Amino acid sequence: MKREDKDKIINGLTESINNSKHFYLADISNLNAEVTSQLRRKCFERDIRLVVVKNTLLRKALEKCSENFEELYDTLKNSTSIMFSESSSLPAKLIKEFRRTNDKPVLKAAYVEESIYIGDNQLDALASIKTKEELIGDVIALLQSPARNVLSALQSGKTKLAGIVKTLSEKE
Repeated sequence: MKREDKDKIINGLTESINNSKHFYLADISNLNAEVTSQLRRKCFERDIRLVVVKNTLLRKALEKCSENFEELYDTLKNSTSIMFSESSSLPAKLIKEFRRTNDKPVLKAAYVEESIYIGDNQLDALASIKTKEELIGDVIALLQSPARNVLSALQSGKTKLAGIVKTLSEKE
């Protein structure tokens, strides 16, 4: 590979990493062509961009990035593919789902919202991370709960109050 081609790949990876809030490093080696195609198809369906990359080029791209990714350098061994996603937990859910029928992909590391997760044992934690929209929904539900309780109390009190007024008016 020519130096210009390597520089294009490194610059492209650097730009993708700088523009991404989340990316996962996974090992998809030893998957045959059919299974790899299935994985790529599932990634495409879920708006996850899967890129197989050489470790040396990825390391150079990580070194050029604005963030500090030194913790990830030790994971750059054997075959590495990188998954870019807008969702923080979607790649982890995809990996878990895909591993029901295959032994790979294996999670090497993940960068999610300025946090670095190392190792396949982090997969469950990553899959349970809520998206921004889910968190907003939870906050709205929590904020609505007291208002609903007050409205419910007022509505039940309305019938009690009407009964008391009726009883008082009949006594006179």
